[in-house]
Amino acid sequence: MVSSHPRTLSALDHARILRLLPQAGAQDLLRDLLDNADLLPPREVPPGLVTMYSQVLLADAGGGVPRRVTLCYPDDAEPAAGFLSVLSPLGTALLGARVGDEVYWSSPDGRRFGARVLALLFQPEASGDFTL
Repeated sequence: MVSSHPRTLSALDHARILRLLPQAGAQDLLRDLLDNADLLPPREVPPGLVTMYSQVLLADAGGGVPRRVTLCYPDDAEPAAGFLSVLSPLGTALLGARVGDEVYWSSPDGRRFGARVLALLFQPEASGDFTL
């Protein structure tokens, strides 16, 4: 599940993720997010928006130590190293979120989780990389 406000995505991220869905067994939440997102050219993406390859600092809703994750495509995913696929439940929840948003997702066994986006430690578009 994603936060309640409409998501804004980079048009490039949107196009690339759409191409993944047929081969990935399209997830309903991700498809719904893509179908309803507002799209921006990469050069117009605001600096507080989670895009692909953004490095995000998250605080679990239940407390605990904040953790750093990087949103990536499935081929680059290494969950133990903090690289989360956009096709994962948390990855889908993060896509298009903004600093300060709370995101929610369910694990494959049905447990629900939540976290707050504390900061974007890196965003490709903010650093001038519009093609990552």
